[in-house]
Amino acid sequence: MKAEIKKLPKSQIEITFELTAEEFLNHTEHALEHLKEHVKVDGFRKGNVPLKIVEETVGVENLLMEAGDHAVKHVYHDYIIENKLEPLGEPEVQIIKIAKGSPMEFKAKITVLPDIELPNYQELASKIKVKEVSVDENEVLDALNYLQKTRAKFSAEDKPAEKKDFVEIEYSSSEIDSGKLIKDKFVLGEGGLIKDFEDSVLGMKAGEEKEAKVKFPENSTRNDLAGKEIIFKIKVISVQKMELPEINDDFAKTLGAFDTLVTLKESVKSGIHHEKTEEEKQRKRGEILDLISEKSNFEVPETLVKYEEEKLFEDLKNNVNQNFKITFEQYLATIKKTEEELKKTFTKEAEKRIKSFLILREIGKKENIEVLDEEMQEEMQKALTTYTKEQVDKIDSVQLKEYTKGVIYNEKVFQKLESFSK
Repeated sequence: MKAEIKKLPKSQIEITFELTAEEFLNHTEHALEHLKEHVKVDGFRKGNVPLKIVEETVGVENLLMEAGDHAVKHVYHDYIIENKLEPLGEPEVQIIKIAKGSPMEFKAKITVLPDIELPNYQELASKIKVKEVSVDENEVLDALNYLQKTRAKFSAEDKPAEKKDFVEIEYSSSEIDSGKLIKDKFVLGEGGLIKDFEDSVLGMKAGEEKEAKVKFPENSTRNDLAGKEIIFKIKVISVQKMELPEINDDFAKTLGAFDTLVTLKESVKSGIHHEKTEEEKQRKRGEILDLISEKSNFEVPETLVKYEEEKLFEDLKNNVNQNFKITFEQYLATIKKTEEELKKTFTKEAEKRIKSFLILREIGKKENIEVLDEEMQEEMQKALTTYTKEQVDKIDSVQLKEYTKGVIYNEKVFQKLESFSK
């Protein structure tokens, strides 16, 4: 058998296979044996029909189709294994020549993982240094103020709303989300909503309704509303006075195993330090990976990019349904984009993610990174403890295993990269 490989753009290759007449005859015989098990002929038990009669019964065309399928499947598979190729998905097959008693020729076009030319990643990783993490007193006070608000007491008041009051409202606009009624509650004057909007609520009493013109800031997260003036219908449901507990030893004791305010502050400071340390670790890892990616040279497979685009798109759909409480069709109408237009906005991020994945994978291979079964089992057990029994029953164990393996593998690669910058 002859096989000729040709490189194509976008990490694709085309392999042309040529089988001799004798080699193809072997596949034809296999096809006959297979067909023999399914052919029914009067006077013969199933599976005992003579091959000559099997051939006459199914016809030359059907026999060639079966033999061609058998040849493609086995020749292609053996070639992939022998040459250690890593195809992404199924091959696109084209039969060029096939006839009984003659040579066979076919082509298989596949997307493969690209050959990755890595830069000196050890040197690049050594250039990114970790920044010292510190926690100042103001950060601790901000955290305590947040905890203080979670322990606040509320009492309804029959008076105009003032700053620092806790208000519950409902509002709508014919210009936003088809006039959908929205309910919200917040501390007035603390920037929970647009300033113009909060100023409109000032002075309103429970049960009062009014219309207000609100100007959205130029840097609004809603691009379609940035800089626009929108008319809102606003109704105040309740105005409540918010009484905050004094931050002292007694307050500390209400939050758990803290005897004094000092021990609470120490715990809060430790928690903030841990969070900032994790953020710094992720920043450093991101910069290392970006630097290596910038210096790396390879084509990112389009197949993987499309897959990642779909994943990002599905994540957005779930996020919209869970957080915005509107249908995805309403969301698309709001941002004035079609599904296809929206998907295209994910292309760069998808390419970046896939490139990062391939770089980490290649570095792991060069550094002989391995994930042991016991490591995987231990991590899977930890993950499963966070789910309910009903959730565990629905988990795909194969997917969980692959996901866990990937997480551990990437962590080990990052730890190796970080070791070069110490």
